[in-house]
Amino acid sequence: MDVRPYPVLAPGQLVLLRHGETEWSRSGRHTSVTDLPLTPDGERRARAVHPVLASRDVALVLASPRRRAHRTAELAGFEGRIETDDDLVEFDYGAYEGLTSDEIHRDRPDWDLWRHGTPPGASPGESPDQVRARVERVVARAEPVLQQGRDVLAVAHGHVLRALGAAWIDLPPSGGSRLVLGTAGLAALGHEHGNRVIDLWNVQP
Repeated sequence: MDVRPYPVLAPGQLVLLRHGETEWSRSGRHTSVTDLPLTPDGERRARAVHPVLASRDVALVLASPRRRAHRTAELAGFEGRIETDDDLVEFDYGAYEGLTSDEIHRDRPDWDLWRHGTPPGASPGESPDQVRARVERVVARAEPVLQQGRDVLAVAHGHVLRALGAAWIDLPPSGGSRLVLGTAGLAALGHEHGNRVIDLWNVQP
């Protein structure tokens, strides 16, 4: 396995890390509030992140409050440095919690999370615009550190980190649909000529 540190293209990057595999992520179930542990393979791949990030100047480590995110951050080498940020929780899927996309499409064939959000009714979940507001607060929290030329690490979930990536480069909320991020996948968001850019995306240690 190649675990060489990936290049720092410019100092002061917002590094994103999706949590390692869980039983539900492996089976494609939508997982937000359900607080699942990592699988053994999820733990192994989270540990593989450690040497990739060990040489970076990470000044701030933020994580979703879910244990799969916290455990991933710990195994990646940041135990004792993690600050919980509720804005990094996954999309609230409402009544779609625990369902696969195929199961949802049986009743709602045209459904797309990035366009429609989660279901109406008693358990409405969140819209992409609501999640956008959350990730913009994460960016605002990170910016003072990034401006000092130091890194910020955000450890969270697939869809919310894709929403963050879209926000970073000024795509609309639906732009997250273009940014797939696998379990234990890494991304690095930076700047070039005063513009926010994606330096790296979906690096798999």
